[in-house]
Amino acid sequence: MKENIFKGLVNRVFQHLARFLPGARSVRVALHRARGVQIGPNVWIGYDVVLETSRPHLVIIEEGVTLNMRVSIVAHFRETAGVKIERNAFIGPGVIILPNVVIGEGAVVTAGSVVTRSVVPFTMVQGNPAVPVARCGIPLGQNTTVKEFTAQLKPPAMRKPAPKPSASAPAKDKA
Repeated sequence: MKENIFKGLVNRVFQHLARFLPGARSVRVALHRARGVQIGPNVWIGYDVVLETSRPHLVIIEEGVTLNMRVSIVAHFRETAGVKIERNAFIGPGVIILPNVVIGEGAVVTAGSVVTRSVVPFTMVQGNPAVPVARCGIPLGQNTTVKEFTAQLKPPAMRKPAPKPSASAPAKDKA
């Protein structure tokens, strides 16, 4: 798919303006919407955020999402495409989100994480690649204190480990 040069130029100018202009709930959101990013109401976008430079229409950000400073979203690479961030998700500073990912409702991605797989709703993930570290009882919303949020955290749902062989069972020789 070939990009229209004028549309591509306008898209990139708006992307750069949105990176440093003030207005986390207004100007930056409006500039990204004008580029084609689908953004719901009450979204907060921090400084230096990069939302898919060449195909912004592949990014969906639902209501109440927080994108902290220096978040980067890459929504396409070869045959993988699209990123969706569901309602009330919180994306920490310096997070990188790769293509073919859905960040579930109320999920939290901690600072500096790299999200390579979808995140289950109300789950906190961290690391590179991001892995679940807790279940969230409430979203880390724009009106939620850290104290309220952390009081509701629970250990992540763990898979049942495979049973270990008992020490009394004789070992079988493979000869």
